[in-house]
Amino acid sequence: MTALAYRAVTALSLAGIFLKELVVSSIAVARSVLGKKDALAPAILAVPVDLKTRAGVTTLANCVTLTPGTTSLHVSEDMSTLYIHVLDAPSGDEVIAGIKSTFEARIREIEG
Repeated sequence: MTALAYRAVTALSLAGIFLKELVVSSIAVARSVLGKKDALAPAILAVPVDLKTRAGVTTLANCVTLTPGTTSLHVSEDMSTLYIHVLDAPSGDEVIAGIKSTFEARIREIEG
């Protein structure tokens, strides 16, 4: 498989993962809004970024922002940290690990 074909397949994989996260997050946000509001644990988290390009960091920030319940707030000047707001984050480490293992891992593969 050529490098271009591999990147295209990985981009499709990223799109599939994003759609799955979109559905799962939409359901979680709906439950949070309709449930007990005092049970929410909102947080602002610093996600370490291991991407090579501005396009990669921008894609990661967009994936986070487009997923219900999260939004990108700021990217550090050296592009090594993405600051995000999470509607419900009982464990910040789990949220960060989830972003890195889903979105960031696929974007890193696309970057090559």
